[in-house]
This record gives sequence, C-alpha cells and structure tokens, in this order.
Amino acid sequence: MSYKKHLQKDKRLAPILKGETDLLVLQKNIPIRLMASIISQQLSTKVAAIIFERFLSLYPAKKPTIQKVLDTPEETLRAIGISYAKINYIYAVAKFCFEHTITDKKLQQLSNEKIIELLTQIKGVGKWTVEMLLMFSLGREDVFAVDDLGIQQAMTKCYNLDPTNKKELKANMLAIAEAWSPYKTYACLHLWRWKDEKL
Repeated sequence: MSYKKHLQKDKRLAPILKGETDLLVLQKNIPIRLMASIISQQLSTKVAAIIFERFLSLYPAKKPTIQKVLDTPEETLRAIGISYAKINYIYAVAKFCFEHTITDKKLQQLSNEKIIELLTQIKGVGKWTVEMLLMFSLGREDVFAVDDLGIQQAMTKCYNLDPTNKKELKANMLAIAEAWSPYKTYACLHLWRWKDEKL
C-alpha cells in the first residue's frame, strides 16, 4: 500500500509494517457509530460487539435513527447490558446530534480538529472516543491517538521510551508521530497489531 513507502522512512517503525492492515472505510450513520464507541468503552472487543448487535436489534431493519434512540426507554437499554452511565451518555449523544443537526455529510466536511472540538462538547465523549470515530467510522488517515494505552505500550517498546513520566512520554510520542503524517492512522493500526502479537 502507498502509505508504507512513507512510513518506512522511520527505521524503528519499518520492521512493524509487515502484512496488510484493514482498509479505512467511511461508515454510514456516524452518530450511531459514536454511540457504538460509548458502548465499547472499557469492554473487550468481543463483548462490545455482542452488546452493540443487541442495540441494533432493538430497531427495525437494525437501523436506529437519532429520534428512535431518544424514544427508547432506559430500561430497554439496561436490559441488553448497557450500564446506566453509558445510557445517559448515549442519550446525550442523540440529543446533541439532534439539536446540532449532526449528519454524515456535515461531519465529512469538517477537519479532524473541528470534529474533535465539536463532539467533545457531549457529556461522556472524550478526545480518544472521537479519535477512534475519526479512524474507524470516518476513515481518516492522519489521526494519532496519543492517549491510547495500547499505542503508548507499543511505542514505549518500539522506541525504547521511558513510560514513567506520562507527560514526557506523550511529548516524545507526538514528536515521533509528526514524521508519519499524513498516514498516522496506518502507523497506529500496525502498532496495535504488533503489540497484540509481541507484547
């Protein structure tokens, strides 16, 4: 893939770039994808996928709209395994997207920074959650998740960084990642995979 030629200039990263990563694709119904991100917080990938599938099954043709989510009783969401805290965050996402007319088209026209600025206004939605949305739902190629624990662990190992001072670690990570632009997301995908295989 074309991004590899660029990322291979980083001699520490180059050996990790073996094999192919998943292609970044633009998903539909981004507000619902944001709710999926909230559901998945602090859960294993497998458990999160099961609960999100149950969530989709609550709606006709598995296509929830913002209004339908707002109309869904709290107890219905609790019954499929979503905690009360996450239910409140899901309602907050639905309400915000409804009030601000957040559509796929509107988000696609905004820069990464503007999307982070916009969506982190929602209670329960942090920078990391929006970065995952940018990568896996909006298909953005140049996103670096500096706060992601997996990326921190992988870069600590790959670049022999000191993890004891978090502020210093993040500053070093950001400096290294600058050279990866405009393909930071692909570097993250390879780092995650390498960590899962090696650490």
